Amino acid sequence: MGIKYDIAIIGAGPGGYVAAIRGAQLGKKVVLIERDELGGTCMNWGCIPTKYLLHQTKIYKELKDNKNIEGQVKVLKCNWKKVQEEKSRIIDRFVKGIEFLLRKNKIEVIKGTASVKNNHQVAVYAEGNEIFLEADKIIFATGSRPADVPFLMPNGREIITSREALELENIPQRMLIVGAGAIGLEMGTIFQRLGSKVSILEIMPTILPGYDKEIVTRLERYLKGQGLKIYTQMKIEKSLNRGGKVFLKGTCLRNKIPFEFEAEKVLLAAGRRPNSEDLGEVGSRFSFDKNGFVKVNSQLETGVPGVYAIGDIIGNNLLAHKASHEGIIAAENASGLKKEIRYDALPMAVFTEPEFASVGMTEQGALEKGINLQVGKFSLQANSRALTIGKTEGMVKIIADEKDRIIGAHILAPNASELIAEMTLVVDKAMSLRDVSSSIHIHPTLSEAVMEAAMNAKNKAIHVLN
Repeated sequence: MGIKYDIAIIGAGPGGYVAAIRGAQLGKKVVLIERDELGGTCMNWGCIPTKYLLHQTKIYKELKDNKNIEGQVKVLKCNWKKVQEEKSRIIDRFVKGIEFLLRKNKIEVIKGTASVKNNHQVAVYAEGNEIFLEADKIIFATGSRPADVPFLMPNGREIITSREALELENIPQRMLIVGAGAIGLEMGTIFQRLGSKVSILEIMPTILPGYDKEIVTRLERYLKGQGLKIYTQMKIEKSLNRGGKVFLKGTCLRNKIPFEFEAEKVLLAAGRRPNSEDLGEVGSRFSFDKNGFVKVNSQLETGVPGVYAIGDIIGNNLLAHKASHEGIIAAENASGLKKEIRYDALPMAVFTEPEFASVGMTEQGALEKGINLQVGKFSLQANSRALTIGKTEGMVKIIADEKDRIIGAHILAPNASELIAEMTLVVDKAMSLRDVSSSIHIHPTLSEAVMEAAMNAKNKAIHVLN
């Protein structure tokens, strides 16, 4: 018989540590088990370091491109070593912040590898010792890792994942990125700004497959204008390492013409796969989908009573904020409440320039469901704030049903990741076009484009022809 807890949580990423804190807030005795670093992939090798590098390289690029700055602009250099050192300090600050919160909430943290024997017993292997724990409820938050590509396995040198890319000491002259999802586009943006010749290969017809086609087509055009080489419908069939370079060969599905690319670094960004192999004996009782994601019900409970799963391990958009929200729901249910998860207002963002953010249904998705749509659009070309900051590439698109209820919004703009918060609330609360258009938005701001898009859906926009 081991130490007894109310809730045992496996994995301390943005889903796990949030679940732990929420469980403690509800008066539960919580243990959090992590085999790597507190904060998980997001904090240490994903969201946080990537956004820092995007910010630093954006400043560098804007300084070089600003036509009103005189002097030796061409001699400006990005001190990559100092950038990397500051990135590490920021990550360390975040991790220490999480450690502080866990400590103050009286959550026990055990560093080690967990193996769940049944729905109440957990074995933890740490520093050569095996510790046994007992828990009334268990929450799996074991996350995900980069998906493997056949015949193109990462080796940490020429073929790398996003984790190694964030730690590169030198900027490669040429980089190939496999996959034009959020990770591929953000990484491509970082290294293109630093001077790499970046080519992105995507097997699907568009970048960011599954999102609003009109918006992502515009984004692709803007990114190409910034110097990124983006090739879609590219099926990679063979790779070869030779002389410190990687050669990728394949066929373009659009025209059946063979292709060949070469680069010093190949970054694999073709999706992620769940860490669902080492779930212990209890995992054999779970149900999985065809991609290995754990199936859960609307209360995030697996097929084993009292055992929950959250975050990347259950699929359905691998987003840190989704994992955190699920962590709260799972912790509340593990504490005796009855909460159900909803995903109809789940926002996402890609931190390119301009940023792309989306929530709710796309125009294509709504049409496929037979919904009679109203669509409102507003171009940043007509937005005063966009003009004053010289960022007029982009638009806001709002989707509403025949009863004026807003069911989706898609934004391509500077700080779109911030602008989407308003529309997330709108979609979540089933608000109307008038709710948005009649609300006063500060002038001059980019948020006025959201208001005008809602007005445009009813042919009432002021600053564009309806």
